[in-house]
Amino acid sequence: MSVRIYITGAGIISSIGLNYSEVLFCLKASKGGIGRLTLLDSVHKDEVPVAEVKATNEELKGLAEVPGKGVFSRTSLLGIIAARQALKSAGIEKPFDVRTGLISATTVGGMDRTEKFFKKYLKDKSHGRLRDVITHDMGDSTEKIAEACGIRDYVTTISTACSSSANSILLGSRLIENGFLDRALVGGVDCLTLFTINGFNSLMILDSNGCKPFDEERNGLTLGEGAGFLVLESERVVAKTGRKAMGKVTGYGNACDAFHQTASSPEGDGAFLSMQKALLKAGIRPDQIDYINAHGTGTKNNDLSEGKAIERLFGNSVPPCSSTKSFTGHTLGAAGGIEAVFSVMALEQQCIWPNLNFTRKMKELKFLPVTDLRNNVPVRNVLSNSFGFGGNNTSLIFSKL
Repeated sequence: MSVRIYITGAGIISSIGLNYSEVLFCLKASKGGIGRLTLLDSVHKDEVPVAEVKATNEELKGLAEVPGKGVFSRTSLLGIIAARQALKSAGIEKPFDVRTGLISATTVGGMDRTEKFFKKYLKDKSHGRLRDVITHDMGDSTEKIAEACGIRDYVTTISTACSSSANSILLGSRLIENGFLDRALVGGVDCLTLFTINGFNSLMILDSNGCKPFDEERNGLTLGEGAGFLVLESERVVAKTGRKAMGKVTGYGNACDAFHQTASSPEGDGAFLSMQKALLKAGIRPDQIDYINAHGTGTKNNDLSEGKAIERLFGNSVPPCSSTKSFTGHTLGAAGGIEAVFSVMALEQQCIWPNLNFTRKMKELKFLPVTDLRNNVPVRNVLSNSFGFGGNNTSLIFSKL
């Protein structure tokens, strides 16, 4: 990159913690957040586990510090909490000093409130509160986050399935690199909804025992919810403010193989290209990657496709690799943002996070995922993958200062 992109803040809320320190504690303790569904009345609540944020909407309102009478979807509340945490950790109280943008990603939007509306409306067309419908579109949560954070210069929403928030980080980096913004709050958010649980269940890709990424006996993914945001700033702004950076965004790549509506290409063509592009952008060799935070959903197709792409790129020297979805479940549009925060944590802590629930090596692959926490190891460059339905594949590289 001709312009260095610094990470000066990070915020997160997920099934393993309501903030950065709680999440870090659980990662270091190898404590996952997958369990029984308790906050939604689903017919599948006793059949498939999920990774819920352990807080009701009312509790989230308190954490988000939003008006009590305001109309907020669960998505908006999760996003506001993580976004504000990111700004606070960067020491930014009012983002008016330089050109600041918000690029927020989501796939669910305000669907949680829409479901409540239609449940009442379909029984009796005189019932149902219309204000539950106006939060439905994806842009509503972004606008709510922007308003809560005081960001006005540039606000946009990205929705490219499970690569959504990785693409928000890519776009934010490009906008700073090309002089359109000085600072970008980037990441994504999604909440659990009945629609997503029913939809993924109809695809028969939910594991009834919890996901086991890269395991020979893997049987599907586990849905989760949460939000993860980073504050990106130009080198000029960091130098001017003297703000301490947590790391850098050094590489990014996106490739769409358009192989199938939901399945990845058998040989991982799109995944290979996105990782290759990210390395080229960062100007580093494959052997300079110290850790791969894999997309690793736990489905038969995804893990095989991604695994083949990794071995194709790295050959017989695959760096330590793990999927943190074994902690948080697959948070859909929020996954890239949450896992970007995990990548920054790995750089700061000089740790490699374990791939939980692993027991048996996949017969088609040569490498094994990391299954125990690795402390005090040199982590200079982290490759983080996010691959979405439709073949939209994004890889990011985060580097130590």
